[in-house]
Amino acid sequence: MSDISKSKSRSMKGVAAASLVGSALEWFDYFLYGTAAALVFNEIMFPKGHEFVSTLLAFSTLALGFVIRPFGAIYFGQLGDKIGRKKVLVITLLIMGVATTLIGFVPTYDSVGLWAPAMLVTLRLVQGFGAGAEFGGAAILSAESAPAHRRGFYSSFPGVGVYIGLLLSAGTFAILTQLPKDIFLGWAWRIPFLFSSLLVVIALIIRMKISETAAFEKLSESEAVSKSPLRDLIRTERRSLLVVAGSQVAQSGVSYVYQTFVIAYVVGTLHMAPSVGPVAVAIAASVAMFTTPMFGALSDRFGRKSIYMFGALFSAAFAFPFFWLVNTGTLLGVVVAMTLGVGIGVAAMLGTQGAFFSEVFPSKVRFSGLSLGREISAAAAGGIAPLAAVILSGIAGGAVWPVALLAVGMSLITAFAVACAPETRNSDLTHFSESDMNVDTLKPSSLPDVYRAAKESKLS
Repeated sequence: MSDISKSKSRSMKGVAAASLVGSALEWFDYFLYGTAAALVFNEIMFPKGHEFVSTLLAFSTLALGFVIRPFGAIYFGQLGDKIGRKKVLVITLLIMGVATTLIGFVPTYDSVGLWAPAMLVTLRLVQGFGAGAEFGGAAILSAESAPAHRRGFYSSFPGVGVYIGLLLSAGTFAILTQLPKDIFLGWAWRIPFLFSSLLVVIALIIRMKISETAAFEKLSESEAVSKSPLRDLIRTERRSLLVVAGSQVAQSGVSYVYQTFVIAYVVGTLHMAPSVGPVAVAIAASVAMFTTPMFGALSDRFGRKSIYMFGALFSAAFAFPFFWLVNTGTLLGVVVAMTLGVGIGVAAMLGTQGAFFSEVFPSKVRFSGLSLGREISAAAAGGIAPLAAVILSGIAGGAVWPVALLAVGMSLITAFAVACAPETRNSDLTHFSESDMNVDTLKPSSLPDVYRAAKESKLS
C-alpha cells in the first residue's frame, strides 16, 4: 500500500471514529431523556394524582425537544454549509453535553413546584436545538470522506453511534431500575445525566482532531460557498427536501414509538417490571449495532432505494405482530418484538440514510438539506408519534391496535417517498457544476470570463 493510500486509510478511520463516538455520546444524552420521560419524569416532575395525565405531560416535554430540532437544523445546517462540517459538529456536541448535564441537577416538583417542569422543558429545548444538526452533520462528514464504493458502509457509522447511545442509556436505566424505587426516583436516576459530561469531553477530543471534508474544501477553494444556503435549498432542491422528509417518517416515528411509548406501556398497562422495557431496548440496540452497518454495506451493492424500501415495508408488515408479541406479557415476547422491529426494520432505514440523504443534495446545500429534511420528520413523526400513541391507546381503553395502525401509516408514507426518489449510489459528492455556482457568492477573480463579465455588469 502506498503512503498516500495509507494516509487516506488513516484519515477515513479517524473520521469513522469521530462520527461513531461523537454520535454515540450525543445520542446517549438524547435517549436518556426519552427513557427518563417514561420511567422518572412522570413520577417526580409533574403534579401527582393522575398517572395518565403525568405520563402525557412527560411525553409532551419529550415532543418539545423534537419540535425545536428543525430550527436547530436550519441554523446549524446553514452554518455547516458556510463554515464547514467539522466546526458545527464541535458546537453541537458542546450544546447537547451542557444541557444533558444540567438536567441531572433539576429539582423535583415537590421541591420547587412548577419551576421543575419549566427547567426541564428549557433544557430539553436546548438539547433538541443541538440535536437538529448532529446526525446530519455526522452522516455528511462520513459520506464526503468515504470512497464511493463503500460510502453506504461508512455513512452508517453515525447510525451505529445512535444505537450505541441507545444501548448505553437503556442499559444504564436497566441497571438503575433494579434499585429500590425510592432510591431510583430519589437520586440514582441523575447519575447517567451527570456522567455524560465526562463522555462528551472524550468525543470532543476526537472530533477536534479530524480534518474538514474534501467536498467542502473544494467549495471553499472555488469560492462557491453559498451566502444563503437555506434560500438556495428552497429555490432549487424542494423535491429532494420532500423526499428526505418523507423517507424519514417511518425511521423516526416507528423507532420512537417502540423505544419510548412501549417502555411506558409495559409498565403502566401490562404491569410488568420497570426494567423490562429498558432491557428489551438494550438488547435490540445491541443487535442493531451490527445490522445497521450490514444494511449500509448492502446498499453499496444493491442500491439505496431497495434497502431503504425493504426497511419501510418490513416495518409496515411487522407493526401488528410487534404488539401481539408485546402483549404476551413476557420478557421474551417484548425482547423479540423490540429486536425485530428495531434491529431489522428501523436499522435497514437508518443504515442506508446517511449515504442516501447525503447523495440527494449538491454539496453547497447538503448540510442544510439533509438536516432540515430529516428534522422536519423528526418533529412531525418522532416527536408526536409517542404522544399520539399514548392518546390513541388511552382512547381505546389501553388497546394498542390504533398504535399499530399508526406505525403502518408512517411506514407507507416512507415507502411512497422512497419510490419517488432517484437511485443515488456512486454519486460524486465533490462535484458541482457551473449552474450550481451563484455569481453572488464568488469573487470576480475566481470566475470564468463569462461569469466575471456577468458580475461586473451587475456591479455597474
